[in-house]
Amino acid sequence: MKLEYSHQLIIENVSRFIDLTELEKQKYISLLTEIKVKKKAFLMQAGDITTYEYFITKGCLKVYTLDEDGAPHISMFAVEDYWTGDMASFMTKVPTHYFIKATEDSELLGISRTNYDLLFQEIPKFERFYRILYQRSLISYIRRSNHGISLTAEERYLAFKKKYPNIVHRVTQKDLAGYIGITPEFMSKIISKVNRM
Repeated sequence: MKLEYSHQLIIENVSRFIDLTELEKQKYISLLTEIKVKKKAFLMQAGDITTYEYFITKGCLKVYTLDEDGAPHISMFAVEDYWTGDMASFMTKVPTHYFIKATEDSELLGISRTNYDLLFQEIPKFERFYRILYQRSLISYIRRSNHGISLTAEERYLAFKKKYPNIVHRVTQKDLAGYIGITPEFMSKIISKVNRM
């Protein structure tokens, strides 16, 4: 069975954690929805109820909240082979606090809540896959929170650059500053300093 590139990418992602038969792969793919988001368009906005969990097959998106002054605080950048969404809103059907905006033309595969529940009924081993996915997401969130407390802005930037070398050149300095938690001007100074080292 020859899979489209996007389907092949998501099957490879899932297959890192669970083994699927050809029939199970086909069933999973049949439950997914293809979604395209143009650069600068929103996939999701604060106040929406998240109806999909998303897997990125092409492009880059930023996930962020706004503080009371309207300044963005970016919690993650999602690129190819990443999952994104708001798990809490998806699971509890309460409005999200997050915005997800494409920073490049992007293509995603989404699984709706209805199909997510159906998937667990029809292929129970997917419960293991999503449990691992959510655990890894939680661990990443805890590490990021700890870095915010224990590392300087420069150390946070260097850690990001080391961990995500494929992302650092795909996002603007302003967005990078929103992720690190500093002003764009300070971000510019840090990048200049690091580049001189």
